[in-house]
Amino acid sequence: MILSTTESIPKREIVEILGIARGSTVRARNVGRDIFAGLKNIVGGEITEYTKLQAQSREQAMQRMIDDAKILNADAVINIRFTTSMVMQGASEILAYGTAVKLG
Repeated sequence: MILSTTESIPKREIVEILGIARGSTVRARNVGRDIFAGLKNIVGGEITEYTKLQAQSREQAMQRMIDDAKILNADAVINIRFTTSMVMQGASEILAYGTAVKLG
C-alpha cells in the first residue's frame, strides 16, 4: 500500500478514485500518566508519556485507515491527513483519512 500526503504518486497514474479511507481511535488519559504529567508540568519539559500515547494513537488510526483502503481494493491512499478532537474531558479521537485510489 502506497501512502502519500500529496495529491498524486510520482510516475504513477491514478486510474480510479475509490472513495475515502478512514481510521480512528479514541484514547483516554491514564491517572498514573496524569500524576506524572502534572509533576513534569511544574518543572517543564516534554511530557513523554503523552507523546508516546499520541504516537501510538496516530499509528493505530493510520493502520485502521490502511485496513479500510484494503477493503476498497486500493493500491494507494493519497492526500492523507490527520485530525484530532476532544470527545469528552480527558479523551480524544485521532482520525486518519485520505483518498483511496487504484493505480495504473
